[in-house]
Amino acid sequence: METVSLRALLTTPNLIDVGVEGDAVRREMHGNRTTFLRVFEMHVDAPPASAPAGLAAGEIRIVGTPSSEEAALRAAGAAAVLAGGLPVAGFSLADLAALAGSVAQLTALCSRLRASGLEAVAEVALDVDLPVDLADAVVAARAGGLDVRRLTVALPPKGERAADTSSRGQATVDVDGRLELVTRAAELQDRVGGFRVYAPLARTQSVAGPTTGYADVKQIALARVAVRNIPSIQVDWALYGPKLAQVALTVGADDIDGVAAVDPAALGPRRSAIEEIRTNIRAAALDPIERNGRFEPTPAVR
Repeated sequence: METVSLRALLTTPNLIDVGVEGDAVRREMHGNRTTFLRVFEMHVDAPPASAPAGLAAGEIRIVGTPSSEEAALRAAGAAAVLAGGLPVAGFSLADLAALAGSVAQLTALCSRLRASGLEAVAEVALDVDLPVDLADAVVAARAGGLDVRRLTVALPPKGERAADTSSRGQATVDVDGRLELVTRAAELQDRVGGFRVYAPLARTQSVAGPTTGYADVKQIALARVAVRNIPSIQVDWALYGPKLAQVALTVGADDIDGVAAVDPAALGPRRSAIEEIRTNIRAAALDPIERNGRFEPTPAVR
């Protein structure tokens, strides 16, 4: 699709037309198939002594910024013990590159992390500066034995990070910034390949100028139409909530991250995390398929 058409997806007031464009590409690529991942997060500085009761995760994920290489290695080892064979992902590529400082050292660090039990880098943010070229960093991490499969966005575009509103009181949408993000995602995949999912919504919001659901839905559709060389468009269940996640599935998204892996069952089995995600997907006339961090389908009965 030409740039002018992509720009129109962000600037048109007709959300229905935008959604139709994104959904058409999604269904062409995936039909009704919709995957989701249950994630158990452990902080790099506070690994639990044992797995919580009722843990049903498809991935153990280390979160937080490691203060040193030793801290990263300790966390990877602790997560591997906790996982008991489940996929273990952790850290951002930017944090690992900052610890390493060079491409060669990044490969060496990733090799040590792999030996400690880490399987994959948790996220690669398109919009975070690294001490080395981003594509080179991806190649280096893979050379060290780690999978690099998930492309993300850390912050809203620069033009949306301030409390800047129009005369109508509408939040500013940085059209050029949003177009640049999807262009960079497609170009990075062309350069290095291997990404399985692209999560186009910012993981951190500006307190002064948060994005709107209207703009976020458009960004999902834009990502699906513009980034056809990455198989799946992902939305975070815990970060953006069930309602936006469900709408995102109707405009281009086909994968949901961050579903709770531990359920206290306080509201009963029909309101459990696993039933809520399945119900929401089915309500969008789609077929829920649980997967693990290796993108393998998991047993349907849990």
